[in-house]
Amino acid sequence: MPKPTFRLSFTRRRLSLFVLIILPIFCYPQKEDTKGRLKLFVDCNCEKSYVRQEIDFVSHVRDQAQANVQLFIYDIANGSGGRTYKLDFKGIGEYQDVVEKGSYDSNANMTADDIRKGLVKAIKKGLLRFLIDSDLAGSIDYRVSNSGLAKQQDIDFDDPWNNWIFEVYGEAEMKRESSRKRFEYEVGFESDRVTEKIRIRTDFQLNQATSEFVQEEETFTSKRFRYSLDGSVVRSLSDHWSAGMFVGGRHNTFTNLDFRYYFDPAIEYNIFPYNEVLRHEIVFAYRIGYFHNDYIESTIFNKTSEGIFNHSLDVQFRFRQPWGNLYSRLRASSFLNDFAKNRTQFFGNVSVRVFKGLAARFSGRMELIQDQINLPAGSASIEDVLLQQKQIATDFEVGFSVGLSYTFGSAFNNVINTRL
Repeated sequence: MPKPTFRLSFTRRRLSLFVLIILPIFCYPQKEDTKGRLKLFVDCNCEKSYVRQEIDFVSHVRDQAQANVQLFIYDIANGSGGRTYKLDFKGIGEYQDVVEKGSYDSNANMTADDIRKGLVKAIKKGLLRFLIDSDLAGSIDYRVSNSGLAKQQDIDFDDPWNNWIFEVYGEAEMKRESSRKRFEYEVGFESDRVTEKIRIRTDFQLNQATSEFVQEEETFTSKRFRYSLDGSVVRSLSDHWSAGMFVGGRHNTFTNLDFRYYFDPAIEYNIFPYNEVLRHEIVFAYRIGYFHNDYIESTIFNKTSEGIFNHSLDVQFRFRQPWGNLYSRLRASSFLNDFAKNRTQFFGNVSVRVFKGLAARFSGRMELIQDQINLPAGSASIEDVLLQQKQIATDFEVGFSVGLSYTFGSAFNNVINTRL
């Protein structure tokens, strides 16, 4: 029979193993099932430094590849004279199952400080779902404020302005050199009424510019004067279709127009629903109408006035995506009585994130011009050329630009310092 001392020694070893392996599981605190710290990338047309300063409970990163939460803010003008901001939050990696959307509306009565504060509040609201899943969940204090609720309930929602927005503006500019001086002023008035179904716009502008150029004691003087009044009414027919009417009149000494009036019925189709225009749109617009020109001087076609029926097709593409932004517009127009009198305009702009820290920007513009029926007869004088007093004949206009930007250095920096 085994000795008792041997059995006692064996039992103690087993008890020691149990204490070392099993007991810590129950005695030591367990790690909470939370995710890592939020690393936020923000892409917006806003004050990013203010966003970093006010939202200091996350790590702000300068490249979206280093973020686990991406925020893209798209904005567009709204009917109140302000802008509508759409917020798209997207979780990456450990937060890939979290997707959040939000919105914020500003109006014409808000100051820049009001707008940025409201936008930051909307961003904080959108981050709440991510914070609940993060390692900061235990540090969140929840509070529902009742301040202002009673006041909001007492608001009279009958708008005395009936959705109309008005703007009056003016500016003046003066430049002077030893041999050249210029003075220009412009005043204007705009009104807009925008609802879900209808949009009404009017726009009046008055501009006058006077220039003098001295060469070899001879003074060349140029005076340019123009005014215009344009109006439009556009009605939404569905989520994709709209129809409208555009009318207006103008006077412009530079383009030899004593007076011109026009009216253009139009129809438009958007492949995507209109409520998605902040992210993407492909729009086709067709106009057909009539204009009448009275000229200051007889034209190269020996006309002092004429009326013409014309039409145009306008195609626009706009995409705003995490990889960058793309916008292009193609417009072709011609006279109905002479298709040889036409004009084709193209504009494109693209911004692409190539890789971490590197972004490329490209833009181009091209215009093929075959409809300059308003040019005055005779050759342009040296005064017209130097002072750009009159429009000069041309077959085309072309422009192109390209740019690169590369950012490197610390990926995490929440510090705001505006000192000199």
